Order: sequence, then C-alpha cells, then structure tokens
Amino acid sequence: MRIVSLYPAATEIVCGLGLQTSLVGVSHECDFPVEIQSLPRVTRCLIPADATSGEIDRIVSKRMAQQLPLYEVDRPLLLELKPDLVITQSLCRVCAINENDIVEALDPAHPTQIKALSATTLVEVLESIETLGFLVERVAKAREIINALNDRVSQVQAAIKASQAKPRVVMLEWLDPLFSAGHWSPELIRLAGGEEVLGEAGQLSRKIDWQDVIQARPDVLLIACCGYSIERTKVDMDHLVSRTGFAELPAVRGGRVFLGDGNAFFNRPGPRLVDTLEMVAECLHPESFYTSQIKNKLVRWLG
Repeated sequence: MRIVSLYPAATEIVCGLGLQTSLVGVSHECDFPVEIQSLPRVTRCLIPADATSGEIDRIVSKRMAQQLPLYEVDRPLLLELKPDLVITQSLCRVCAINENDIVEALDPAHPTQIKALSATTLVEVLESIETLGFLVERVAKAREIINALNDRVSQVQAAIKASQAKPRVVMLEWLDPLFSAGHWSPELIRLAGGEEVLGEAGQLSRKIDWQDVIQARPDVLLIACCGYSIERTKVDMDHLVSRTGFAELPAVRGGRVFLGDGNAFFNRPGPRLVDTLEMVAECLHPESFYTSQIKNKLVRWLG
C-alpha cells in the first residue's frame, strides 16, 4: 500500500502501526518520527515563515473570511506518487487541506481512498488509531497500541488518586491574541487531576480577553501555542507578562507557569497525547510522581 499522510498525527500513527515504509509522501508539517523527514513534501504553507503571531492571526482571519486556502497541494507530485490512501483531517478549518484540491491532484485512473480524521477528544484519538488500523489491515497492532496507551492513562489516574488538590488551570493556545485551549486539552487536564476553568472539552479553542484570565485566577498557567515549540513560544511571552495583573495571578505568585511544546505534544492528536497527559499530571501533582519515570518536558517560566 502506498500512503500519503497530510496530517502529522496520522503520520505518527501510521509509523506506530509498522507501515513507515509504506509512506511515500507527507505534509510540510510532518516531522516525527525523524525517519520520515526525508520523504517528499506534498504541501506547503502560504503564510510567510517569518510572520509574527499577531500577523499570523490577521492573515488567517482574512483568508478564512475570503474563503482562501492557507496551504497548497503540490499537484504534480501527488499525481506522481500515485497513493492508494491519502490521510488528511477535517478537525480544524485553519489547518485542513481542501479535499477538492486533493481529489483534483489524483490520477482518476488510479483508485485512491481519502480518509479525513476529526478526533476532538482523547477517546476519539484512540478510536482514530483503530480506524487507521482497519484501513491498513493492522487491527491487532492498533489495538495493542491503544491498550498500552490506556494502561498509561490508568497509571496516571492511580498516581493522583490520593491527592486532595484540584488546581484551577488555564491553558493558553495562542498569545497574540489570546486563545484558550479546547478540544482534548481540558479533558487531559481533568484526567491529570486539575480543572480547566476557561477551555471547554471537545470544543474549538476560542479567543478570550485578558480579563477572563484575571477573573479565572488560575493556580496553574499552561502555555502551549499551536504549532510552536517551547523556544518559539518564549518569543511571545512578552505579550503575556506585560499585561496588567499578570504578576498578581496565583499561578505566577506560586511559580506555576509552564511552557509546553504545542507542536509536538499538546496540539497534535496522536499517540503522544498520552505523553502530554503524563506531563500535565506531573506538573499539577509533582508529589505523586516523585518515584515515576516520567520525564517532564514542560518548562517552568521564571520570568
């Protein structure tokens, strides 16, 4: 089977199912595992690489209003690759590749199945692993992966069970302007023993006012900007720390402001969402994980 993945989470799932050698092309965003980085890139982003977060928001808003794409499919390349299966997503309008562009780039004489994933919760992410398992005839392996991930979720639940604390948490997905986290993030925070007080599980991330954060009075502030590494997120922290009242937030006064890798972990609905759960649980309940083998990839913001 020849597979083209236009969705980083799907690329990770396909490789986890043991079909890395079946991948013949990936999107410009696919970067894990490292072995796929030499594969042909079938898409490219139309947003300038050096755009600031504020500029990105304005470009995205304008192009969405005009119903213009943010990404472009390399049609000659996709035609040349002759995939049997193309995996994309229909979860996020901003990140989704127009399915018509995919169809028009395919060889009509070569039968190609297009599968769009749309998981908005951790449960649905696990279901998407099984869905792809069926498509690529790796059902047993898919269920093995799902069972292992569910075991790790259960281990987190067991570790925090004795804790009486339930920190109030605000997770931000963008800093200029401010966006609270949606989709699976509030669910992960709940499973990790916290309460997300602004984001709604299973719903889209949404633009919020700074006053919303002030009124929420979070005990913990998590910042994992969509598509950004921790280093890139640090560049935007001035948009947050310069705001009136930031220093008085309980999370800031308690030294519990953490930066996460939105690109690799928090905003990618693949197997590594369980890594994200473990990180958040360790962050919220460090006393419960002092003997654990979890390597926390969150970075504490020290100002």
